[in-house]
Order: sequence, then C-alpha cells, then structure tokens
Amino acid sequence: MALWGVLDRVERLHGLDKVADPLRRAVQAVVHGRLADLLHGVWLGHPLHPAGVQVPLGAWTGAAILDAVPGTGPPATLLVGVGTAAALPAAVTGLTDWSALSLEQRRVGLVHAGTMSVAVALYAGSLAARLSGRRALGKGLAYAGLGVSSLGAYAGGHLAYRQGASVNQAAPLLHQIPQGWHDVCGLAALTEGKPTVARVGDAPVLVTLTGDSVSAMIERCGHHTGPLGDGAFTRVDGEECVVCPWHGSVFRLEDGAVMHGPAATGQPMLRTRVVDGRVQAALP
Repeated sequence: MALWGVLDRVERLHGLDKVADPLRRAVQAVVHGRLADLLHGVWLGHPLHPAGVQVPLGAWTGAAILDAVPGTGPPATLLVGVGTAAALPAAVTGLTDWSALSLEQRRVGLVHAGTMSVAVALYAGSLAARLSGRRALGKGLAYAGLGVSSLGAYAGGHLAYRQGASVNQAAPLLHQIPQGWHDVCGLAALTEGKPTVARVGDAPVLVTLTGDSVSAMIERCGHHTGPLGDGAFTRVDGEECVVCPWHGSVFRLEDGAVMHGPAATGQPMLRTRVVDGRVQAALP
C-alpha cells in the first residue's frame, strides 16, 4: 500500500483521539493569546512551523553528506547538534498549529509528531555517541534518524497538501469569481456593525460598512472555512474586525489582515465601489 493510503487510514483511527484530545487541551492551556499568535506566525503572514523545520532538516541532511566524506567528523557533529537543538522550537510551533486543526488532521499530525520525536531521539543519541568517541555508532544513529525524519516529513506533507492543514482555504474561492465588476447589494441595505453575506460569482462574500467605507472579503475563514457571516464584530487596537465563530481567528475588516490566530494568513479581499447606490465588487 502507498504511504498516502496508510495515512488515509490513520485519519480514521479513532483510538488516536485518546492521546490527541488530552494533548490538545494541554497545549491550548499553556499556549494562548499573544504567545499563540507568535507561534502560529501571525506576525509573519503565514505559519511559522514550515520555516522553522528548515534548520533541523537542513542541518541533519548536511551532516549525512559530511558523514560520507572522510575527515569531516567535527563539522558533522556540529551539524547534528545544531539540528537537534533547532528541532525543539520547531516542535513547539508545530504543536501550536496542530492544536487548532480538525479531528482527522490531528490524527495524522500526531503520527507526524511521534515520528519526528523518534528522529530527534536518534539524533540526540548520535550526538552523545560522537561526543564520547564512538563515531561509527553516531553515524549509524544519524542515518537512521534521517530515514525516520524523512517519513515524518512525508506525513507533514500529507497534512499540508492532501488535508489542507495550515493553508489559506479561502484563497481558492477567488478563482470562482469572474473578472470584472459584479453587483453585490444596495448601499442602503448595509448597516454599520452588521455583516451582510452576498455571493459574487460562486463565492460567498462578507460585505461590511464602516463609516463611509465599504469592504468585501471572502466570507469563509481561511483557517477552516468557518462562516464569518455568523461571527461577531469587535475592535482590536482601534480597528474594526470580525471574529470567526469556529476557532476565534480575528480579521481586520479594512484589509483582511489577521489580528489574532489560529489563522496565520489574512482573508482575501475584493475591490469595492458604489455606483448609483449599488455596491459592486471585483477581484483584487
């Protein structure tokens, strides 16, 4: 069976929930508020975890190459150490993202995390063996760690590319909107502080009035397609925002910028104009 088929079965393993559910609650109890925003990558504009894993995976790959070259023991040992140390912050950002995923995604994510934990343990053992003069054992453990981490990376890719974890799920809705300007609603139908949900092409759009300004964003939350039309309006740092009713992501109405996670990317926006008392919208 192909690896993706195995992971498809993992999505349906209810027994994993006995571990995933209490772990999720523990992570959310410790990581919340501004710390969660930091670790989700709100400040970066996209999830922080994919960027963080480049250091350990790159260092470990470099160590594997050096281990194959005679006389490169010290730099290989250094790279094993760097990669092992860098795996900790990468794991913290990963756990933060994982705690806000859907049920099936959390199951695959648990396997991903467990596999990478085994890889880190193998590399830690490799580092200890190298520092004690047992380089042959250290090399063996490192190559085993590289194999295990490759399997873990595959599971991570399955999460992102097959299950759509931590990607902006609202962005594809822009492709359902034809080019040109589209009639949305009458300006008189808008009430400040009250969302209006309309359709532009085949995409649901949240239309809001703030003072004299009309804005339109894709109505489905980019984190997990929650209905922003059912969300509450709030102010963050003096800016009018909407709160996703599913997971609490907060988006600025003016430009769709994410103010609080777990979403790490902003909501796709449309251009708006008012013509003869009618609100019109077009692709950005």
